[in-house]
Amino acid sequence: MYFRRNKLPASIVGLVLGLLCTVHAAKVNKHKPWIETTYHGIVTENDDKVLLDPPLIALDKDAPLRYAGEICGFRIHGQSVPFEAVVLDKSTGEGVIRAKDRLDCELQKEHTFTIQAYDCGEGPDGENMKKSHKATVHIQVNDVNEYSPVFKEKSYKATVIEGKRYDSILKVEAVDADCSFQFSQICSYEIVTPDVPFTIDKDGYIKNTEKLNYSKERMYKLTVTAYDCGTNRASEDVLVKISIKPTCKPGWQGWSKRMEYEPGTGSLALFPSMHLETCEEPITSIQASVQLETSHIGKGCDRDTYSEKSLHRLCGASGGAVELLPTPSSSANWTVGLPTDNGHDSDQVFEFNGTQAVRVPEGVVQAGLSEPFTISVWMRHGPGARDKEAVLCSSDRTGTNRHHYSVYVHNCRLVFLLRQDPAPESSDTYKPAEFHWKLDQVCDKEWHHYVLNVESPTVTLYVDGVTYEPFLVTEDYPLHGSKAETQLTIGACWQGGSARMSQFFRGNLAGLMVRNGKLETKEVIDCLYTCKEGLDVQLPQEVATAVKVQFSPSQSSLTLEGDDIESFDKVMQHISYLNSRQFPTPGIRHLRVTTTVKCFNEETCVSVPDAEGYVMVLQPEEPKISLSGIDHFARAAPEFESPEGVTLFPELRIVSTITREVESEAEGEEDPTVQESVVSEEIMHNLDACEVTALGEELDSEQESLEVELPLVQQHGLELSSSTTGLTLTGVNTMANYEQVLQQARYRNWHPEALFDRKFKLVCSELSGRYISNDFKVEVNVIHTANPVEHVNNAVMQPQFSNPMQHASVDLTGHNLLKAHQTTVVPSAATIVIVVCVSFLVFMIILGVFRIRSAHQHTVRDQENGKEGEMDWDDSALTITVNPMETYEDQHSSEDDEEEEEESEDGEEEDDITSAESESSEDEEGGEPEDQQGANRQQQLEWDDSTLTY
Repeated sequence: MYFRRNKLPASIVGLVLGLLCTVHAAKVNKHKPWIETTYHGIVTENDDKVLLDPPLIALDKDAPLRYAGEICGFRIHGQSVPFEAVVLDKSTGEGVIRAKDRLDCELQKEHTFTIQAYDCGEGPDGENMKKSHKATVHIQVNDVNEYSPVFKEKSYKATVIEGKRYDSILKVEAVDADCSFQFSQICSYEIVTPDVPFTIDKDGYIKNTEKLNYSKERMYKLTVTAYDCGTNRASEDVLVKISIKPTCKPGWQGWSKRMEYEPGTGSLALFPSMHLETCEEPITSIQASVQLETSHIGKGCDRDTYSEKSLHRLCGASGGAVELLPTPSSSANWTVGLPTDNGHDSDQVFEFNGTQAVRVPEGVVQAGLSEPFTISVWMRHGPGARDKEAVLCSSDRTGTNRHHYSVYVHNCRLVFLLRQDPAPESSDTYKPAEFHWKLDQVCDKEWHHYVLNVESPTVTLYVDGVTYEPFLVTEDYPLHGSKAETQLTIGACWQGGSARMSQFFRGNLAGLMVRNGKLETKEVIDCLYTCKEGLDVQLPQEVATAVKVQFSPSQSSLTLEGDDIESFDKVMQHISYLNSRQFPTPGIRHLRVTTTVKCFNEETCVSVPDAEGYVMVLQPEEPKISLSGIDHFARAAPEFESPEGVTLFPELRIVSTITREVESEAEGEEDPTVQESVVSEEIMHNLDACEVTALGEELDSEQESLEVELPLVQQHGLELSSSTTGLTLTGVNTMANYEQVLQQARYRNWHPEALFDRKFKLVCSELSGRYISNDFKVEVNVIHTANPVEHVNNAVMQPQFSNPMQHASVDLTGHNLLKAHQTTVVPSAATIVIVVCVSFLVFMIILGVFRIRSAHQHTVRDQENGKEGEMDWDDSALTITVNPMETYEDQHSSEDDEEEEEESEDGEEEDDITSAESESSEDEEGGEPEDQQGANRQQQLEWDDSTLTY
């Protein structure tokens, strides 16, 4: 208008309008949109609408300009935000936030993100659009009561004691998976089962409404449900079992009074289910002791029952120890008269009743012990009289009553007396002579092991492996020198002056040993005392520090201390009995558990009675020790005279077996009837003795002996003793080593001319005779051969030929070897001629028949398998010489041969034929042997007639 009124030139007007348009364009969309800085929203799960406070509205000062003053959208910033913002009205800037997907309050209750608004810019293409600042949005997801309560346990159990009202017996608990406080809380519980004397509160605690009676009901079964605060009921009700116990009695429960121990099975858990009932008393400490009673077994417990000398070797002691109370035997018979327990099931002990004593033979122990030396003994002694009771006493044999050394008991004191022989320079000097120990063990009627290590001027006493100092040591002058012989006595003292016994001992002794020249080490003493049975416990790692456990030296008792009942129960459940012997002593071992419980006032508040039971150690499978080998053979006389002698047991075999019953079911039958079968099983164990005894007459040391390889005996650590009755090997060793040594045992005889047989018996044993083998008897026959002679005058040769003929009459089959008879003096030459002629006549008859039979016997033997002969007839040097009368004898022998054949076949004149003819006839006719022993010993001997001279 202005330009038109003033009629300005058109060029100027265009220029002005362009400038105006430029200024107007520069002023379009010059403001940013504006929104609130913070928003809070609520959205219900399973819904997409979000209620914001304040509402989502964006303002722009460029309004009402188109585009510049309009809000085109909202932008949400954040990672994985499950919301979107939508513009409802561009001109007003109103918008909403909504969920993209279904929300789950249980997964995420709140969401936080930022939002920004932007305008539409300067045109429809959004050029030069502007963004608002970023605002923070907090959205809370409201819960929906979509879950029902669920109990934590599938069932609940509780135990109550009758006659009591409980504030709470047990608590049941349910949970709700809803996310909100309202819907996730359990507002109430309810017992669904009607008419029960129980109630439940809102927290799930169940209590009884009246006193319960065990005789009326022993268990109640309740059904319980739960409700959340949205009134949703539990999806599944829960079962509650409440057991009623009789009135509580404190004590150990859940264990058996009888426990069976099978030998060789390792350890046996004694209390696998044991627990201590304290009747809910507030306990602060528990002390318990478990005692295994083994005093009635052997020497206080189950130990190896080998001889004391063998036990010393097993424990590593060197040689030199002498056993003064050995098992009675042919070589040690001075203990024969003492009462014993036979030593078959346990250790052998000797009883002294106050009237008995034994003298140790001279030479068993040297007269004067040379220091250092050791005396050890097992002793059981009770309270007795005030008189001295001698265990071991060395005194003068005649003339005086001097005691050189002794061990005796006096008023429950152990006393050791040592009167040393005087030295030339100290004959008038006092020396320690009597050592006194006051010990409860001396009079407690229990077995104890005593060891005295003597090395003047000190004497060390070990009792059950523990050292004790003497409370009194008295001194005295040494004994005056004397050449009087001494007497060593056990169970009393020999009074040489009055020639009688005194100071008799009353009690039991075993394993009395004297070790001369050496002291026993502590390791050996502990080994000798250690029991092979006892208590053991393997502490679980979780309770190793919660309970303190201490064992006695013999492991026959243990003590436990703790303050937590659960840990205490676990330790008790791991206590076990162990017996490491291969063949333990069967019988009962009593058990006793003594318990003391203290409460907060440090006083005994609960009295727990002692728990008593026993372990029954079953009888072990007894081994059967079998000795086998060649039990009958013959050897030539020169072999007996040779330095090597004749080996008695060349093929000895020592085997031990046990017999077990095995249960098995018959196949193909549904009937479960069990049949028992016996199975023999070979086992390995040690031997401790083998004895070879000569049967019949005792050995004559001037012309015969039994010998073994001494280097081999020493190599295996065995000991050899011999006497006129035979020899004995002792020492704990394997059956294989004993077998090896005995296979080298040999018999020698320097004058076997009059010997035709010798018999021996071998017996082996284990555990001091507890298990004994069979008697393996061996018979050795002597084969005598005649020297060859020339054809000389018969009258001169007759006497020399009679002995070979007598030897030739030996049974050819080896059944019986006739013993030599003493020949008588021939009265005249005529008598000699008559006897010799008759003898040759009989011989030629025998020879003819035998040659006819031998041809047939060779054929029979070739067809048979043949039995291996137990005898070999050495006839290589046999020569038969005939006289010039052979022509006459041949004529008669052919006739006699036919007669003898008929008599042998008809069996009419059996007394006229020899044993060789009889057996040949039996072979031809298929006859059976006369007895079983003859059948076993039948030999396949052949007569070598290649050297016969006719």
